[in-house]
Amino acid sequence: MSILRFAVVGTGWVAGEYLKAIDARQDAEVYAVVSAHQAYAQQRLLELNINARVFERYEDAVADPQVDAVVLCSTPGIRPEQAVLAARHGKHIVFEKPLAMNREELWEIAKALEDNPVHTIAGFVLRWNPSFNNTKALINDDAIGRVFMAQIDYWHNIGPHYPQYRWSKTKALGGSSMLSAGCHAVDAVRYFAGEIEEVTAYSCRTWADSEYEFDSNAIAILKLRNGGIGKVSSSLECKTTYKFNIHLLGEKGAIMNNQLYSHKLPGQTDFALIPTILPDSGDVSHHPFAEEIDDFMISLQGKTRSRCDFFDAMQTMEACFAIDESIESGRKITLPLVR
Repeated sequence: MSILRFAVVGTGWVAGEYLKAIDARQDAEVYAVVSAHQAYAQQRLLELNINARVFERYEDAVADPQVDAVVLCSTPGIRPEQAVLAARHGKHIVFEKPLAMNREELWEIAKALEDNPVHTIAGFVLRWNPSFNNTKALINDDAIGRVFMAQIDYWHNIGPHYPQYRWSKTKALGGSSMLSAGCHAVDAVRYFAGEIEEVTAYSCRTWADSEYEFDSNAIAILKLRNGGIGKVSSSLECKTTYKFNIHLLGEKGAIMNNQLYSHKLPGQTDFALIPTILPDSGDVSHHPFAEEIDDFMISLQGKTRSRCDFFDAMQTMEACFAIDESIESGRKITLPLVR
């Protein structure tokens, strides 16, 4: 395959990591960035020592025949229409999360991809974290058997010290605690324990004077397709360091973050520590974007599905919408949602 030319939409914190990941490859090229602020975009490219075009209009970038793939790091409100347009132009798509802010827009993307099949990957980037790799390998090797209880927490104080806070605190662009960030925990439940059949959820505020336009804290109880149960929590205004807790109870053992208790170790008297890189930082430079792009390129070349393509990630998004609907309605919500 010839060199794949990318157009990266946006120049923010996460976009910078994608720019670096693509530029480091021999089989890919940052052909362009899309930004309404041309001077700032040029400055970012200069800082990263990347030579690329700057498009002010997304429509011009996606229509350029030199562009093979787009990376959608735009704000969530315009991401669906950009994805639909990319699919119609035959461009491969790297999605940042959330994929959409409501189920109707999510299904519009799905229809566009069904009508115009292109290669996709979704930025639930923790799926490429080394500790996640270990946990998934242990589960696949039957180290703990069927996971009958999964408890996963996303705790991260996302306040004014984060550039995204100015828009992610809003209902229009942040959406909810789960849509804004807790979706990583929902995705981890699906990745380790399987599909979710039913959710019941609750939320609350942290402080009365919070600037968040939605409850920044949420907890959901899950019924799993494999007969098990689960719990996810998300807190965006917690007084704690960043925590991504993963507790999995299986029929033959258990995993707590990077600690293992397994039937495969019959002489074991306590949890065994597995030295690895944990998902223990909210700094995007700590996240494995390079590995995500590596997966995207390998799967594209082999014409196989990526580790987290759109239709896989779509089920995580539907679970997040179901959680928010349960919070709003006070009812349990059954999955999958009726499309």
